[in-house]
Amino acid sequence: MNGLSLFANVGIGETYLHKNNINIKVANELLEKRCDIYKYNNKKTNIIHGDISDNSVFEKVMDSALKHKCEFIIATPPCQGMSVAGQRKHNDNRNDLITYVVNAIERINPKYILIENVPQIEKTKINIDHQKVLIMDYLKKSLNNYKINYKVLNSADYGTAQSRKRMFILLSRNDVPEWTFQLVKKDVLTLKDKIGHLPSLKAGESSGIKYHYAIEHNPEHIRWMSHTPSGKTAIDNKINYPEKDGRRIKSYRSTYRRLRWDKPASTITMKSHFISSQNNVHPGKKLEDGTYSDARALTPLELILLTGLPAKWSVPEWVSDLLLREVIGEAVPPLLIYECHIGMASESEK
Repeated sequence: MNGLSLFANVGIGETYLHKNNINIKVANELLEKRCDIYKYNNKKTNIIHGDISDNSVFEKVMDSALKHKCEFIIATPPCQGMSVAGQRKHNDNRNDLITYVVNAIERINPKYILIENVPQIEKTKINIDHQKVLIMDYLKKSLNNYKINYKVLNSADYGTAQSRKRMFILLSRNDVPEWTFQLVKKDVLTLKDKIGHLPSLKAGESSGIKYHYAIEHNPEHIRWMSHTPSGKTAIDNKINYPEKDGRRIKSYRSTYRRLRWDKPASTITMKSHFISSQNNVHPGKKLEDGTYSDARALTPLELILLTGLPAKWSVPEWVSDLLLREVIGEAVPPLLIYECHIGMASESEK
C-alpha cells in the first residue's frame, strides 16, 4: 500500500512502516533542513518542501499522492497549540492545520488514515465557518464516510523505553475492513535495558561511538548534579543545590532531575540539552568519593535508543546537535506507529 506523510518532520515515525507493507511515496514538511534529513533516510520518497496551507504546495502534494495512488495517509500536525508543554492557545493557527488533513483525505479518498497528536486534541476547538468546533466533532462530521477509532496510548506500554502519551486516531473507509486497536502491551523497558551498556561520560567528553558524546554544561550545574542521586532532583539537595546570587533557586521538582535506571525515560522534549529543563539528566552511578557520575544531559545516541530507533539510525554530517535534538524531541516513537498497524487489514483480507 502506497502512503502519504503530512507534517513529516524527518520521517522518524515512519521508520518501521515498511514492515507492514506500507511504502511512503510522498511526504510534505514545512522546514527545508528537515526535508533534507528526511531525504537522507528516505531516498525513494518524493519529499515536498513547503507550507501545506499554501495552495501551490498543497496542489503539488495532492498531484504527487494521486499519481502514486496513495491509499494510506499518516498525518502528525504540529501540537504546540494544544500541548501542555506549550501555551495551549485555542486561537493558535497551528490547530487549524487539521483542516488541510481533511482536505487531503477528501481529495485522495484513501482507504486508511492515521492521525497522531497530543491527548489534548480531544478537547481542542478550531474555527469552522465562524464557529468554535471540537476537532473530534469536525473530523466525524467532515469524514462521515469513514469509521473513526481513537485512543490515548503511552509508548512505554508498547516496546519503547520512553513514557510518551499520544492520541492516535484511526480512520478506515466504510467500504474496507475497519481499522481497530489490537495492541498487546509489552514488558516495560527501562533506561538500563536500552542505554545501560553505553560508556559513562563526563560533560564535554566523547566516547568515540557515533552520537555518544556529552555536551558541555555550566560548571555550577555539573557540581549540583554531581551531588544528586539517580531519580532525584538537585532542588532537594541540602547542600550543592541550585542557587543564584547566593539564594536557593525555586523551581519545579522536574528540573535539575536525574532519570531513573529502573524506569522508562520521561517524555523527550526539544530542550533535551538543558540540565535545568524537565527530566533530562542521565541517571548516573555512585562513585567512591560519594558523588555521582554522568552529571550531564543525555547524549544524542541515548535519545535515539530511548525513542525506539535502531542504533544505526543517522542524519547527515551537517546536522547540528541542537537540530538533532529538536527533531527527536518532536518525533512520534516509531514502534508505537508500527504497533498501531497490527489492526489494519492485510491485502489478502481486502
